Amino acid sequence: MAWWKAWIEQEGVTVKSSSHFNPDPDAETLYKAMKGIGTNEQAIIDVLTKRSNAQPQQIAKSFKAVWQGKGKDLTETLKSELCGKFERLIVALMYLPYRYEAKELHDAIKGLGTKEGVIIEILASRTKNQLWTSACASWSCFPADYGSSLEEDIQADTSGYLERILVYLLQGSRDDVSSFVDPGLALQDAQVRLRPAGKKIRGTDEMKFITILCTCSATHLLRVFEEYEKIANKSIEDSIKSETHGSLEEAMLTVGKVRQDFDGCCLAQGAGTRDGTLIRNIVSRSEIDLNLIKCHFKKMYGKTLSSMIMEDTSGDYKNTLLSLVGSDP
Repeated sequence: MAWWKAWIEQEGVTVKSSSHFNPDPDAETLYKAMKGIGTNEQAIIDVLTKRSNAQPQQIAKSFKAVWQGKGKDLTETLKSELCGKFERLIVALMYLPYRYEAKELHDAIKGLGTKEGVIIEILASRTKNQLWTSACASWSCFPADYGSSLEEDIQADTSGYLERILVYLLQGSRDDVSSFVDPGLALQDAQVRLRPAGKKIRGTDEMKFITILCTCSATHLLRVFEEYEKIANKSIEDSIKSETHGSLEEAMLTVGKVRQDFDGCCLAQGAGTRDGTLIRNIVSRSEIDLNLIKCHFKKMYGKTLSSMIMEDTSGDYKNTLLSLVGSDP
């Protein structure tokens, strides 16, 4: 059924490779858009939001040639011509996916105060397959780009059970989402593993709680949580909130969510005030499953993602987001 999986993945994509792609005309268009006084922002949007991530890398090589041997770097030129959230979004499109992810993680760790929420958002929302493919590449580029490994940086800047969760997730031990869930195993996990641990998450069973959250698939966890609520007469979310707080609480709640539930929440928050979250999720999911997330978003909030973007953003930043998001479901 590989063809079926490929069809589903293609249907989820909002940004696709340009057919009959030639980087030279695109480089020329971008050169003219930024040459002289003023910048043609719409021309930049039209080129970079309609090309798959691999294609701007080729455009960048042609761009240097357009500058007649002056060695102009396309990304640096974009930074000098644009500003604010629009600049941040356009520049994000110029990164290879794993280097963009590595940059976001590095900035979250080494910026002014560790931004645990960004680290949790990236690590806790990846499947095993994603961690072992593109994400593993970002971990490996850390020493070359930043002089240390991602695991070392996380261990240096976090502590306690939050550190353990993040390092655990970094290992890629979590099962991928599966349509099949064993009801008996889910009941056993709820009764034997989660229920005793949930009574006192900060007691002696913290690692038992963390282990099941960080190794089981989201679909299996959903069934476990249903059984847990029947046994404990309270939801797993309420148990986590009553026994933890801060970044540890956020990490546990995030790990327990289905991928598209989590992405929908991130996009809703981002369309308000968290532009970094909005940019990260739209850029990283546009070539994977953004169409599927858009459908889920509409079910969750009763409005389309594009309508929320229209309400909460403006200018070239808004136009770029809408171009990446595509038409409403």
